[in-house]
Amino acid sequence: MNAPVNLEQLLPLADHRHLDHLEEEAIFILREVAAAFERPALLFSGGKDSCVVLRLAEKAFKQRLNPAHEAQRPGQGPSQEFKGKLPFPLVHVDTGHNFPEVIEFRDRRVAEMDERLVVGHLEDSIKKGTIRLSHPLESRNGHQTVTLLETIEEHRFDVLIGGARRDEEKARAKERIFSHRDSFGQWQPKEQRPELWNLFNTRIRPGEHFRAFPISNWTELDVWLYIARENIPLPSLYYAHERQVIRRKGLLVPVTEVTPPEAGEQIETAQVRFRTVGDMTCTCPVESPAANATDIVAETLTVTVSERGATRMDDRTSDASMERRKKEGYF
Repeated sequence: MNAPVNLEQLLPLADHRHLDHLEEEAIFILREVAAAFERPALLFSGGKDSCVVLRLAEKAFKQRLNPAHEAQRPGQGPSQEFKGKLPFPLVHVDTGHNFPEVIEFRDRRVAEMDERLVVGHLEDSIKKGTIRLSHPLESRNGHQTVTLLETIEEHRFDVLIGGARRDEEKARAKERIFSHRDSFGQWQPKEQRPELWNLFNTRIRPGEHFRAFPISNWTELDVWLYIARENIPLPSLYYAHERQVIRRKGLLVPVTEVTPPEAGEQIETAQVRFRTVGDMTCTCPVESPAANATDIVAETLTVTVSERGATRMDDRTSDASMERRKKEGYF
């Protein structure tokens, strides 16, 4: 019998040239955004994809304190440190139902970096009457669009940089790297501009804006390989921990104040991790013992369902649910 493979030992020896190519492409896109737009901003939720984009932005615009770290590979040292300021603020739409661990991480990370954070609160939209909930525990995930568009209008952002990837979901597979949004903030798939080679059409009319996705061509595996290589800090939810859950419609639903058990449901304690983090009302964990990024790389090599398909209740309503929300102005 062959001895088990020790991925933690093999990962530093792996060929990282494809990651170098993806990193170079993403940094080029970030610099194109900064050069082409007057009021850019970077969407930062504290999720793994936005943490990767944030690290790429540091590499694109900040000075590295210790260039020797550039050659490091997993397990060879602490995360890189940079000095300087990003040429744009960070933006987060807070539904009020986010996981506390993620909000704590978001605030701590922004403070460590000494960057500006703009938070659009869904509660403010509810108070203004632009969002109306059918009941207090209704999922707020789909309502984020209203608060996002209000935040864009208030701060006059002309482009938002996001961490969406084409492998996540069918509608996002249609997405351009520079995604045009009309004066209503809507995405029209047939109205997107051609992207030939590395040439991007960034012209906009008053009231319009763009969404830019530097890691469009990355996969979930690429993201975790990069997190492992760069030692990027993440919220603790991404790694194995014990949590009370209920089994509902093939998903593990975390037991929280906004996702209480229904009649007849059994609460159990399981070792889980989150593949993606979002609103507590629609984000579910998966059973996993993975305690670090290298463990998750090993798990990701064997998965057959994307993280949204495996863990997001809101994406299971219909095959067109994400496309409908994107046309309304969603991320």
